[in-house]
Amino acid sequence: MQLPIRIDLKSPHTLQAQIVGGFHDLIRGGRLRPGSEVPSSRELSEQLHVSRNTVVEAYELLIEEGYLCTQPAVGTFVAERMPDDAFAVGTPQPLGRTPSHHRVVNLPLPYTGRGPPGLHAPDRRALPYDFALGRTDPRSFPERTWRRLILDCLGGAAARMSEYIDPAGLPELRQLITNLLGPARGMVVSAEQVIIVAGCQQGLNLAAHLFLGTGARVAMEAPCYRGAAFLFESYGGKLLPVPVDKLGMDLGRLPEPPVKLVYVTPSHQFPTGVTLSLDRRIALLEWAAKVGAYILEVDYDADFRYEDSPLPSLQALDRYGCVIYMSSFSASIGPGLRLGYMVVPRDLIGAANTIKALTDNGLPWLEQATLAAFIRDGSLANHLRRIRHTYRGRRDALIAALHRHFGKVEISSAECGEHLV
Repeated sequence: MQLPIRIDLKSPHTLQAQIVGGFHDLIRGGRLRPGSEVPSSRELSEQLHVSRNTVVEAYELLIEEGYLCTQPAVGTFVAERMPDDAFAVGTPQPLGRTPSHHRVVNLPLPYTGRGPPGLHAPDRRALPYDFALGRTDPRSFPERTWRRLILDCLGGAAARMSEYIDPAGLPELRQLITNLLGPARGMVVSAEQVIIVAGCQQGLNLAAHLFLGTGARVAMEAPCYRGAAFLFESYGGKLLPVPVDKLGMDLGRLPEPPVKLVYVTPSHQFPTGVTLSLDRRIALLEWAAKVGAYILEVDYDADFRYEDSPLPSLQALDRYGCVIYMSSFSASIGPGLRLGYMVVPRDLIGAANTIKALTDNGLPWLEQATLAAFIRDGSLANHLRRIRHTYRGRRDALIAALHRHFGKVEISSAECGEHLV
């Protein structure tokens, strides 16, 4: 550990006094907290280019004052209980600055938005029965398999951990995802079109970065996922709500052009749960091509369909190259994994990869490698079969309980996903 203590050889104060004063400032200012370990006398003498005896004498004085304490054969630490004079000093000012209320008042404020999406809520962990959306059952997580695959990936991982990987994601994982999308969503795409993101929220951020600026018009389902709406607003987008009925987004209420982006959740609309009909999917694609808008298709829980066959995704029906498809493993494996993916049209590959590289230079290698192994050896398919069966049973139990306790109730959007209305 190196401490921000400076020695001035031209100072009238002794070297020992300067070291003691430096510790006083760090401790009183809260930068060295009670219980923090401090460098050994040898380490600090090498850092400050002074004799070790000088540092030892300064430490002895600080211990005598009550600022430091030692634990034999362990080290030297900031005392847990401070001497009374440690609290007599006000909040220190930055070096070379004087307080200026006028300057502070006129500092430009950052954009704070209307609020966060509201997905993180640690207090809910205390609830015996949690009906909040977007949370998987911890008991469904394949812990034993995941632990085994992580250990397998760690074998020989030194070379991969010591270099940057492709910001678009691990090539093998991207290829495996394309293999999944063919039979599951009817999509024929290349690995180059797939970008690994930290969940759908980062994918939304990338799309907003690509298309939105001040005044850019965005057609949004109404109601919609507020994490998307707040994000688009933060880029200066102008939100244009489009009502949702029993067949999904009401295309007769689409706004007049120009429109830069259309946000839609066609498989299981959030939060109403309705499915966008096939006729409307085709009509939406034709409208977008006509007005020059891109469609942002978010397939957040498409892995859970309990009745009938799923409709093809908008991306699978797209003949104009105007759909950006997005999904994640938050619903199927767990939101704490923070891994998802977006599929971009071919003419956006270069721009999307550039924005991704500027954003984070790539996600952690180990999680991507583990997920690739989880897909490759068939564990994901087995996991989905198991939890799909479990969730269907819980859905049926919920519907039966609603009828039993509330009589004749109207239930919709129960054929897929993780919530119903």
